[in-house]
Amino acid sequence: MAASYQRTSVPGIYRRGNRYSVGYTDPSGRRRKRSAATMAEARRLKASLATDVARGDYRELSDLRFDEYAREWVRTYQGRTGRGIREATLEEYRRDLELDPIPFFGRTRLAEIEPRHIKALAKHIADRGVAPATVRTIMAPVRALFATAAEEGLIRSNPCAGIRLAGRRSVVTDELPDTRRALTEEELARIIAETPEEWRLFVRFLAQTGVRIGEAIALRWGDVDLGARRVKVRRRIYKGKVDVPKSRYGIRDIPISTALAQDLWRWRAASGNPADEAPLFPSKTGTHLNGENLLGRFLKPAVIRAGVPWAGFHTLRHTCASMLFRAGWNAKQVQVVLGHHSPAFTLATYVHLISEDLPEPQFPDVLTGPPPTADTGAESAEAIEGLPAPQKRP
Repeated sequence: MAASYQRTSVPGIYRRGNRYSVGYTDPSGRRRKRSAATMAEARRLKASLATDVARGDYRELSDLRFDEYAREWVRTYQGRTGRGIREATLEEYRRDLELDPIPFFGRTRLAEIEPRHIKALAKHIADRGVAPATVRTIMAPVRALFATAAEEGLIRSNPCAGIRLAGRRSVVTDELPDTRRALTEEELARIIAETPEEWRLFVRFLAQTGVRIGEAIALRWGDVDLGARRVKVRRRIYKGKVDVPKSRYGIRDIPISTALAQDLWRWRAASGNPADEAPLFPSKTGTHLNGENLLGRFLKPAVIRAGVPWAGFHTLRHTCASMLFRAGWNAKQVQVVLGHHSPAFTLATYVHLISEDLPEPQFPDVLTGPPPTADTGAESAEAIEGLPAPQKRP
């Protein structure tokens, strides 16, 4: 049996069970009701509704429930830019909405969700122990959903607007997480040595070009210009399907060394299908490889034998960035090779690779000063030959 309405000390506000009901008259003279969780919230709602009606700003809110709107939204969403949205991204949105937001909000009215509820959802996701980046990923479709609902007039304001998702403060440590580490040259050499002969060129290719595994297995011979020593990244394999790169910056040309170009030329000559449309690294049946299959088939056993069990395919991408920075490449050049959206992102991701690899500074003569003269003295001559001993404090 439904709970009955009980009068409160505030006219127009009634208590019903553990919630409060606010009665008001809309501009057409029709009596309506809205609910609130607390008496304080009910008072604010009553004042806000009265102000809206008096100013002519009143808008009847939709009765749509979050779960029904979310499922319809993800089915018809076209993106918020002229570029549209990829089907793969929509599939990720659909998965993320079903994972947390839809069960969390359930049949709550879309118009009843406020910023505090959005923050509660973010905390609910974080409490599962996922990384802050994962929280932001799952919240991305929620933000887009409410932006669309606000544009369609289904809600008065976007509850996600201005919401900042705080990440957990990590403990400062000298150890990088495995997902951010790069291999040393010695570790990379050990992995290549432990890799079966048929896959060594593949490992070398990944470490030198920095391509993602999905981009590597999607490459065709027509994407490789061995004379110009360039690899054109134009597509990727994502969840078993050929797709465009992760972003528009993923379409890029990557330089390769003469040695790697020569090895690829020999690899193509020895392949059973050197046609331009054939995969650069095909399966035994001539089709595209499967990244997860390769990880278990040869890479994981190889890295374990090499003594770096934490390494994976993405580690080779980090290793490529490390080698490029050591070779003196700047952030813009590395960004272009890796297909990032900006040099700032590249720096933020790989800044830990730079500090230990700073080259010896080369200054012009005007900064280094004149060479020592004959009367400089033995003490200055010794200082030129080697660093002076630290001075003792008195």
